[in-house]
Amino acid sequence: MAQRERIGIIGLGRMGAPIAARLRDGGFSVATWDTSVTATAASAAELAGAVDILVTILPGSPELREVMLGVDGALAAIREGGLWLDLTSADPRVASEIAAAASTRGVHSVGAPMGGGPKGAVAGELSFFVGGAATSIDRVKPLLALLGEKVTVMGDDIGAGYTTKLLANTLWFGQAVAVAEALLLGQAQGLELRSLRDALEGSAGGSAFISQHLPALFDGDYLESFGIDRVVEELEAVRELAEQAGTPAELTALVAQTHRDALAEFGAIEGELLGMKLLELRAGRELRP
Repeated sequence: MAQRERIGIIGLGRMGAPIAARLRDGGFSVATWDTSVTATAASAAELAGAVDILVTILPGSPELREVMLGVDGALAAIREGGLWLDLTSADPRVASEIAAAASTRGVHSVGAPMGGGPKGAVAGELSFFVGGAATSIDRVKPLLALLGEKVTVMGDDIGAGYTTKLLANTLWFGQAVAVAEALLLGQAQGLELRSLRDALEGSAGGSAFISQHLPALFDGDYLESFGIDRVVEELEAVRELAEQAGTPAELTALVAQTHRDALAEFGAIEGELLGMKLLELRAGRELRP
């Protein structure tokens, strides 16, 4: 029974800690490891060798590759028949590399990059884009059901969920830039920002970004739950994937450049909306009603 499987979690940050707590509260036996906080295992490899399902929740692709494939990496310690479940918003090429190595050892893999942020993790309201073999996905569904309200299976290729999450994030970051440009122009033309926001929300150009996330910017909140360096990392991955696939990505490249400029201006600090802050700086005005 999946409920009796031993769960190991690598990564106890803003997402990993509440996820571990929810799984424990849901009846799972959970062991943990992290580089910066007290955990129940002495190393990633020790943890991986003691559990049935290893869950990784890491900041990004470099950390994921290092933890799984680096010196004393976790993958080499997972027992045959074990399963690796990754919830990181990572590059699908990195996940596929790890999954291929896992397969040679008889270890199953599921990629389920998540959305919803720390509040969603605490409340069990995360969403997941999932890729992997159907039997492996069935094995982790009891875990995902405790963590989120929406599980979207994108295919049997582990990279499918990562690609979907990166595309969703690319659209979000692109909307942030487009909305900032529109609002700054409207403000410069004398339009009241809340009225403009309401008009745009109900128009053909309305979006979830305008409805759900723009109020944070109006309050001076640049969403410090994700680093601008991670934004750049994800956009660069999408640009590279498009280049490899031979598909057009001119707009993505422009969005990526804006966020690279924001990274250069503000440094590697937290703030998903720092691209909007950069445009405010360039315009010489803030978007505050």
